[in-house]
Amino acid sequence: MARTTRSSASIRWRYLNPAYYLKRPKRLALLFIAFVFVSFFVWDRQTLVREHEEELLRLKEEVEHLQNELGELKHEGGVPVKKINTTIKRTDGTKIDGLATDPIEEQRREKVKDAMIHAWSSYEKYAWGHDELQPQSKNGVDSFGGLGATLIDSLDTLYIMGLDEQFQRAREWVATSLDFNKNYDASVFETTIRVVGGLLSAYDLSGDNVFLEKAKDIADRLLPAWNTPSGIPYNIINLAHGNAHNPGWTGGDSILADSGTEQLEFIALTQRTGDPKYQQKVENVILELKKNFPADGLLPIYINPHRGTASHSTITFGAMGDSFYEYLLKVWIQGNKTEERNVGDINERSTELGRRTAPSSYTYISEKIGNSLIDKMDELACFAPGMIALGSSGYGPADSTKFLNLAEELAWTCYNFYQSTPTKLAGENYFFHSGQDMTVGTSWNILRPETVESLFYLWRLTGNKTYQEWGWNIFQAFEKNSRVESGYVGLKDVNTGVKDNMMQSFFLAETLKYFYLLFSPPSVISLDEWVFNTEAHPLKIVTRGGTSKPSIRIRGRREGHFGGN
Repeated sequence: MARTTRSSASIRWRYLNPAYYLKRPKRLALLFIAFVFVSFFVWDRQTLVREHEEELLRLKEEVEHLQNELGELKHEGGVPVKKINTTIKRTDGTKIDGLATDPIEEQRREKVKDAMIHAWSSYEKYAWGHDELQPQSKNGVDSFGGLGATLIDSLDTLYIMGLDEQFQRAREWVATSLDFNKNYDASVFETTIRVVGGLLSAYDLSGDNVFLEKAKDIADRLLPAWNTPSGIPYNIINLAHGNAHNPGWTGGDSILADSGTEQLEFIALTQRTGDPKYQQKVENVILELKKNFPADGLLPIYINPHRGTASHSTITFGAMGDSFYEYLLKVWIQGNKTEERNVGDINERSTELGRRTAPSSYTYISEKIGNSLIDKMDELACFAPGMIALGSSGYGPADSTKFLNLAEELAWTCYNFYQSTPTKLAGENYFFHSGQDMTVGTSWNILRPETVESLFYLWRLTGNKTYQEWGWNIFQAFEKNSRVESGYVGLKDVNTGVKDNMMQSFFLAETLKYFYLLFSPPSVISLDEWVFNTEAHPLKIVTRGGTSKPSIRIRGRREGHFGGN
């Protein structure tokens, strides 16, 4: 009995002995075939499961898209339903949105991403939760009342670059530590473009409601600023108590750019919440200004908030005037270009102030006081080439070509603001003199984005890689002169290269984002689907329906021309 058991066991175990099969090649061949068959069967099952999961994900996205379209069709009075699915695909790696990218663009994009990681990690280490980082002294400062300006300004840049871990840490801070109930007199303009815009963009990209709720909170605290006799807002408001006023140095007037650069954000907030109060407040500003709009379409930088009339002051596309003209165009784009065109926008007005230098014939945008032109242009006004190019599509072929040519000429001037200094970084403003072309005026550089912004738009709209090359040259100048151990700093003087001690929040929000998008495929934050606020926060374009919305037409078109210097 015992022997029989051992014998049966021996018979069974011999099939596991390799020698058994070496002596029987036919059985070895059968065993090999069986192994291959089983392997292919298992691999095929795994492939089918993976493909099935991908198909389910695709169908889920299509269902969400159809739900969004259905919701938009059901909206009433121009106010869509709350939820908008705007989550985009990640944009890092060797392929973006499934499209192979140019290896040089890919390399440059990664260099920009490295710059963002360096700037952000320095902020995280030395200034977490503060408004801005002082890299030289390695500490944080609260330039905007302690609202975490750099953190909020950076949210969409982190998301677009695919820096998920950094984005999630920032998101947790917003959810648990961001508090707007502060006894602080905040700039309505700066808080809107940086904080409201930054939060709305993070919401549009991620779909996370925590950002929308925070955007509503801060917007509600800003709304009392519009409670003036004309509806032109005061520019400063206490976030805790709602007391609004204008700065003393304006003589009680409101600033044009500060009062006319909230439309994108507040219209977007109405679209996403269904509450019309935000849109009504900001659109009334344009309607009020329309009552006294001058024949040439140019407004001075000071506006009386009681009468809604302009005060005698400088007319400029630079500081305190710039983004008013930008938003006249972008609100039209935000409305899917279905509203009547704001023909008083930057395209028409730029021809009124355009001049050329001698001997190099640089095109520039002058300033104006009364009837006198001042041959000065801020680097801030270098957003204009991008806006003029962006708006050129709203005209007939001849005018479209004219405006696009103007945009390219202005971009060349702005690029030479950089190339004309020893550091290859631009000063704050430039003066133009007969026979001398341009000379730097105020010689500091605070990491501004405007020229890079225009290069981004011109590359997207023309496909001309020259604009990428110009942008790369400017990026390298920032890397050489502004990168320090603990972040990036501006220059006190672009001639000597002496550094300051501030990393502006807009360097992460705008400058680095526009650099990154300059070297990304056009499908990444497509201009057909997104509109950028003046702080470079992309907002999703959604359907503007209904007929009760007021028209914001300013003036009929006037032809302009360039005079000599």
